[in-house]
Amino acid sequence: MISSAIIPQPLARLPWRLIWLVALICTIGIVTLFSAAGGSWSPWAMKQAATILGFFGLAIAISYIPEGFIKSVTFPTYVVILILLIIVEMVGFVGKGAQRWIDLGFIRLQPSEFMKPAVCLVLARFYDLLPAADVRRWRGLWPAGLLVAVPWALILVQPDLGTATMVLVGGVTVMFVAGLPMWYFVSAAGALAAALPIVYTLMHEYQRKRVLIFLDPEADPLGAGYHISQSKIAIGSGGIWGKGYLNGSQSHLDYLPEGHTDFVFAAFVEEWGLIGGILLILAFAMVVRWGMNVSKKAKTRFAQLSAAGLSMTIFFYFTVNLMMVMGLAPVVGIPLPLVSFGGSAVMTVMICLGILMGIERQSRTRSSLS
Repeated sequence: MISSAIIPQPLARLPWRLIWLVALICTIGIVTLFSAAGGSWSPWAMKQAATILGFFGLAIAISYIPEGFIKSVTFPTYVVILILLIIVEMVGFVGKGAQRWIDLGFIRLQPSEFMKPAVCLVLARFYDLLPAADVRRWRGLWPAGLLVAVPWALILVQPDLGTATMVLVGGVTVMFVAGLPMWYFVSAAGALAAALPIVYTLMHEYQRKRVLIFLDPEADPLGAGYHISQSKIAIGSGGIWGKGYLNGSQSHLDYLPEGHTDFVFAAFVEEWGLIGGILLILAFAMVVRWGMNVSKKAKTRFAQLSAAGLSMTIFFYFTVNLMMVMGLAPVVGIPLPLVSFGGSAVMTVMICLGILMGIERQSRTRSSLS
């Protein structure tokens, strides 16, 4: 928030610290896409800039929606998205070996993206309605578990392991912050660890290959391990200060696959080095810190839980991508939000930020009135 003597009151009440951070991240994304295209605004940079501006406008509009209205539409919205996920399984568009979209002619809609913020909101609403005494009982676990498990399973069979995991993490975060007993989470983690061999056998062939390449990237450096190997080369060759803008050889000579989408961080660090990479990571970390502060200062239980879940969704987005491009996690197809080319991640993150800005504004208003 800045002084209303400088700019009009509606603009002054916007969270400008967050907006400048988001603007910095988006600018890094656009200039990196410009470089990845060999110094051309097409085919990625200009389109990405328009996408960001459009969805940022959506985020500002969402921030003015009253909390009471969001509460009232949370369950119906969740049900609608769940129905869309079922429709995807029945008549969804198939692309790159996955069935994740509904082809509407003018756009291919990916319902699983909407489920990332929706699962956080629906669980926050569930625990908001649940009496505090029941949170640590069985009735505080099984309905919430179903609300997470059903969309998780529908997304997993598309197959989309990355999005399914994000839905699961967002839901578990809200359940944890709501106050469920710690032994629930410890037991679930233990059961998952014990079931890993079974989970591995149920994976698709390409997913099993990704796990094996994660464990030993050099086993097939020119095949399945090519992405990770070239990503590490690009990051390492950047050194401390980088090779200089528009001088990234790995991306410009097409050694780095998907240098404008999943592996855009490698393309950025090759040109801007360790210093640039740290700056980008700090910008994301400050956005998440701002979101968690919103959760901490929120005046209602629904707002507290929603803000925590949405902040964790953003955190998981960028941390998994960074771990993926550095070889610290299997490649699961999660882009770097606001930096990678593509509208889905931008849409999801802007929806999360719009709701967070709305919670922050309404919490500030309640504080000023009390």
